[in-house]
Amino acid sequence: MFPELNNLLNITPDRAEQGKLTLLCGAKTDGSFLVHHFLSFYLKANCKVCFVALIQSFSHYNIVGQKLGVSLTAARERGQLVFLEGLKSSVDVFFRAQAEPHPLQFLREADAGNLQPLYEFVREALKPVDDGQAAWRCPVLLVDDLSVLLSLGLGAVAVLDFIHYCRVAVCWERKGNIVALVHDSGDGEDEENDILLNGLSHQSHLILRAEGLATGFCRDVHGQLRILWRTPSQPTAQRDGSLTYQYKIQDKSVSFFAKGMSPAVL
Repeated sequence: MFPELNNLLNITPDRAEQGKLTLLCGAKTDGSFLVHHFLSFYLKANCKVCFVALIQSFSHYNIVGQKLGVSLTAARERGQLVFLEGLKSSVDVFFRAQAEPHPLQFLREADAGNLQPLYEFVREALKPVDDGQAAWRCPVLLVDDLSVLLSLGLGAVAVLDFIHYCRVAVCWERKGNIVALVHDSGDGEDEENDILLNGLSHQSHLILRAEGLATGFCRDVHGQLRILWRTPSQPTAQRDGSLTYQYKIQDKSVSFFAKGMSPAVL
């Protein structure tokens, strides 16, 4: 995890909030560093994590995790991490017989629109156990990223329904958290992605939006991060607060600074 980002969000692994939906958004830039942050954060917070990884392989996340001080292999072996590797699982869906519906079963359906098997996978992965195993603080669902589901033929409504049912099971019933990444092309041409992004934004308690620089590539400033705190149940005027910082991604950390305050220009 990135200590500077924890400071901006005023959170620590010792006092992680519960019952929250956090939306991560990458707008014309790669927001995956935010996924790595929250994955390592919740593992260090001793939470039970179900990670639906649709973009990269397990080894990729494990290598980055080791740089941030966590071992995904060890977490999976002790039962703290349940990892669904979308890249590998998609092969199983097409070429191996399944005794039970696969979490990504919709890939084989002519009318892709049913994410119930994926929801059942998440619910089963995060259900409380009473068999002498380690007691985890709270369950966490992490998805990287939801935009891929749209690319695979699902509609925005089906994905929003999936998140709604996951919120009921994870956030409300079990007082856990959900963190999901969505990409934003910013051109307004992908209506389904816009529906998904807007729908999730209205439900989220925290939105982290990584944006590319309007001026283009810069060696010392890689982008800017907009942080928006929300209370969905309150009127807009009473619920929103925001901050904007620029950032530079380094090998094992990310540094944040106010606009125009990069060490390279001071």
